[in-house]
Amino acid sequence: MDLAGYHDVVERVGEATARADREVSEVTVVAVSKGRSVGEIETLYSEGHRDFGENRAGEMAEKVAQLPDDIRWHFVGSLQSNKARAIRASTHLLHSVDRVSLARGWVKGIGQPPPILIQVNIGNEEQKGGVEPDRAADLIGEATDLGLDPQGLMAIPPLGRIPEDSRRFFVALRELLAYLSTPALPLGQLSMGMTNDFEVAIEEGASIIRVGRAIFGSTH
Repeated sequence: MDLAGYHDVVERVGEATARADREVSEVTVVAVSKGRSVGEIETLYSEGHRDFGENRAGEMAEKVAQLPDDIRWHFVGSLQSNKARAIRASTHLLHSVDRVSLARGWVKGIGQPPPILIQVNIGNEEQKGGVEPDRAADLIGEATDLGLDPQGLMAIPPLGRIPEDSRRFFVALRELLAYLSTPALPLGQLSMGMTNDFEVAIEEGASIIRVGRAIFGSTH
């Protein structure tokens, strides 16, 4: 694996945080490693990177078994409730809770379930997962009542022609987070921004960006 893409992303994150008057430490870069080999992940791991994202339960479980224990695995895709058990113990953060049935599936198991993010369909697109923005408060309440730890929101905005097209959706998600956050349940995490628009996401308050192609290169 050529590490040029990774180092370029790190540099661009630094520049974006500087423009937003933020610290680099405020942004976690999740290297989305779906479809990538164990060897590619090991190469990035050797650079000190620890946060990796997967979107298929079976693939993630296989990689977890072969890679170091200190990797922080983020599940960033749609998860079927009956497959939650396969990755629950090894997940650092589940980004994609969009329904109460998944919340119920995530609770099941030994010990405290890993924290979650509520996925919001911020562009109201029929083909995308995520709870409607005006239902997010209800889902947070339901998840909390089940014993889960919602830490914030995640969204995938509509695909735009240019990165700037995503800005209004990132602003909307940030404002929704501020509206939903309370002293009793402070929500601090905003998982938004991918290869095409992560710099705009950082400028609008992203605490987590999910970057695959810009780090690993295009798949063939």
